[in-house]
Amino acid sequence: MKKNLSLLASFSLLFNVLFLLLMMSCKKTSGGGGDVPTVAVASVNKITQTSATSGGEITSEGGSAVSARGICWSSDKIPTTSDTKTTDGSGSGSFTSSITGLTPGATYNIRAYAVNAGGTAYSGALTFNALSYATVLTTTSFSAITTTTAKSGGDVPNDADAHVTARGVCWNTSSNPTNGNNKTTDGSGPGTFTSSLTGLTPNTTYYIRAYATTSTGTSYGNELVLKTFTGTVKDFDNNVYYTITIATQVWMAENLKTTTYNDGTPIPMVADPVAWTALTTNGYCWYSNDSATYKKTYGGLYNFYVVDTLSNGGKNVCPTGWHVPTDDQWSSLSGNVGGDVGAGGELKEAGTTHWLSPNAGATNESFFSALPAGSRGAYGGFGTIGTDANFWTSTTYYDTTSSWDRFLSSDNSNVHRQYTGKANGISIRCLKD
Repeated sequence: MKKNLSLLASFSLLFNVLFLLLMMSCKKTSGGGGDVPTVAVASVNKITQTSATSGGEITSEGGSAVSARGICWSSDKIPTTSDTKTTDGSGSGSFTSSITGLTPGATYNIRAYAVNAGGTAYSGALTFNALSYATVLTTTSFSAITTTTAKSGGDVPNDADAHVTARGVCWNTSSNPTNGNNKTTDGSGPGTFTSSLTGLTPNTTYYIRAYATTSTGTSYGNELVLKTFTGTVKDFDNNVYYTITIATQVWMAENLKTTTYNDGTPIPMVADPVAWTALTTNGYCWYSNDSATYKKTYGGLYNFYVVDTLSNGGKNVCPTGWHVPTDDQWSSLSGNVGGDVGAGGELKEAGTTHWLSPNAGATNESFFSALPAGSRGAYGGFGTIGTDANFWTSTTYYDTTSSWDRFLSSDNSNVHRQYTGKANGISIRCLKD
C-alpha cells in the first residue's frame, strides 16, 4: 500500500512539473508582469519595390494594458522587435502598419507584435516579396519597318530611378525573347527610350520585348510580334514600295502613287471637279488636290478606267510583274487573315495616327497596313479620309457601270465586299503576278 502511495505521489509531482512547463511556454516572452497579449498579423498588400502595408489585431491584452504594438520584419530570419519594426499605437483592436525601406525583389518575413507588462507577444509569420524594379515596363509599338530594320523601344517607370543599369529591346524568332538573344542597349534609368533593330532577315516573323536590368535581375515588357517586309518594287515614276508576303500572295504594303502606266504612258491628272464628273476615260488625282500633304502617305485616287485594260488599251498601272488584283484574289487575302468578318482588323494599320478613333479591332497582324485614304466621288467631291479605306479590284460588276472593290472602316473590323461606280476615285494595292 505504501509503495502504491509513493508511486501516486511521484506521478502527481511529474504532472505538476509538466503543467508548469506548458503554461510557461504559452506566454512566449514574459517580463514577469503577468500574461502577455494575443496578437494576429494582417495580410500584406499595396506592395511596391520599396514598401508594403500590413498591420494586426490585438484580440486580448493579456494581464495588463498593451503599451506598444506594430510589425517587425527581416529578410533572413523570423523577425523580432530587435529587427526593423513599426510602432503603431497602443491598446487593443486592429492597427495598420506601413513597411518601408525594402530592397526591390527581396523576400521578407513579417510578424505582428504586442507589448504589455508581462512581455512581448508575436503572431505567426507571413512571407512576401517586394516588387522588382521595372515590373510594369512596356514595349513600344513598331515603326519604320523595312526588310532588315525596324524601330521599337520601351518605357521604364519613373519609380525605377537610377536602379535601372541597362535597358533596351531584345528579339528572337521564337516567343519570350531575353537579353541573352539579339538586343539593343539604350542607356539606363527611367523614362522612354527608342531602339533601332538591325540585322533582321526579310519576310521573317520576330518576337520582341523591352527589357530593363537592375541589381535584382531583369524585367521584360509585353511581347509584340513583328514581320519584316519581303522586299521592294519600283514603279515607272521611281516610287519604291515595300512588299509583304501573306500566305502565298505578295502584296504592296503601300498604296499606289504612280502618275504613269508601266510602259511610261502618262495618266491624266484631273483636279477640276466638273472635268472629273464628265470623265468616261482614265484619270487620277490626289486627295483634296494636295499632293504635298497626301501623296507620300496615302498615294493616289484612281478611277476604274485607269484599271480597266479593256478601256485603256491594255495598259497596266502596276509595276512590271505586278497587277491590280481580281475580286477572287482579294477574297483570298481576306480568307488568309481569317475571313471577311474580323479580317479588316488584321489588315488595318493599328492606332490612330492615320485612322480616326476608334479604329475598331485594328491589329495589323498581317502588316498589310491599310490606310484610310478616303475617296473622290463621281461628282468630284472628296471625303472620308481618316475613316475609310477603299481598294479597286480589276473585276467589273454585273451592270458594267461599276466594279467590285473592298472597303474597310474605322468603326468596325470587317472587310466589306461592295461595288462602286467606275467614275469614283479610290486607292489601288498591287499584287505580284
